[in-house]
Amino acid sequence: MTRTPEELAAGLDAWVDEHLPELVDVRRHLHRHPELAYAEVETTAYLEQRLTGAGLVPHRLPSGTGLVVEVGSGSPTVVLRADIDALPLADLKDVPYASTREGMCHACGHDVHTTVALGSVLALAGMDDLPGTVRCVFQPAEETVPGGATHVLAAGVLDGASRAFALHCDPAIPVGTVGLRTGSITAACDRIDVTLTGPGGHTARPQLTVDLVDALGRLVTGLPGLLSRQVDPRAGFSLVWGAVNAGVAANAIPQRGTLRGTVRVLDRDEWKRAEDLLRRLVEQVVAPTGAGVEVEYVPGVPPVVNDPRAVALMRTAALQTVGSENVRQSPQSMGGEDFGWFADVLPIALARLGTHGGGPPLDLHRGTFDVDERAIGVGVRLMVRTALQALAADAGTSAPAAGAPAAGHPARPRQGERR
Repeated sequence: MTRTPEELAAGLDAWVDEHLPELVDVRRHLHRHPELAYAEVETTAYLEQRLTGAGLVPHRLPSGTGLVVEVGSGSPTVVLRADIDALPLADLKDVPYASTREGMCHACGHDVHTTVALGSVLALAGMDDLPGTVRCVFQPAEETVPGGATHVLAAGVLDGASRAFALHCDPAIPVGTVGLRTGSITAACDRIDVTLTGPGGHTARPQLTVDLVDALGRLVTGLPGLLSRQVDPRAGFSLVWGAVNAGVAANAIPQRGTLRGTVRVLDRDEWKRAEDLLRRLVEQVVAPTGAGVEVEYVPGVPPVVNDPRAVALMRTAALQTVGSENVRQSPQSMGGEDFGWFADVLPIALARLGTHGGGPPLDLHRGTFDVDERAIGVGVRLMVRTALQALAADAGTSAPAAGAPAAGHPARPRQGERR
């Protein structure tokens, strides 16, 4: 007789309570030993050891770091995903588990994501008669462009799965809360570099040359304004310049100037046409100045677009885990997250895991970032119940075909760049 998700999870809370100190130790070990994208060698070996010690059979990803491991058997198959890489930032916290590696820090909560995934797999492995397979992916290189998720897809790791789930630490909401959202929850993130050239000259005679600083100024102020009239405002299209460089002398018009910025957009269709649109608008703005122009556009990651049905399954799990008063609508973020690539081949849902334990919020991507470690137990409960809900919902249905990303997406950029 098939058991319900609630029956399968009957001992979950007790399991988490018993193993939470061990999971906190895992998180602190990972925090002390951060590794950057595609160099997560020790992290991979550590996770491999923990999984094999529990009688599981993990497999390394073809990229060299990262793992995939399964519990249960048969169909359907659902995926849980965690990212394992750290950021090239100094750890500024005065805690016993501070990073031991100079210039590296788990400042985005990937150590928590990894610990939650590990705990979820171990908890699921102790359950009898799972109605299918839970496949857990410990993914490298989330903090790069286009992200380690592209290697996961290329390796066929998602083949045969019906849907995938992930979570991300959110220091803006209290520990014990879960944020959910249908549709776009994060933005696509691309990079644009513009180089302008001209003959240079004296600032006393700008009419005899090409005033590159003036041309750069037109782009800085004019291009974002033009975009607001070219794109549906509901698409959440944002161009923000981060670096402007030109000249060294106050009385000399330079021969070269550069702009660098990021392009972020919440709508996947608008993301597909962003590069062509921006190239055309840059040419139009610069044309009256006479400057030579070169545009380098680096597509990054797509928006994470949460599937309604997958979110509904996660919401049921969240209600069982934290109660209705602690499940909230998550705001959209303009940050990038390569989990969005998974949506090329199957429905996905990304949840926000509250990690704020009091005091000023410790924001992501800062050397001071830390979490209230009670969030680990919440995360394990949430992801295990989500997996069980998804297995029950997908039982008897065929999984969508998986494989190469869908046609029509921008060409993926070179590996190794940060967003």
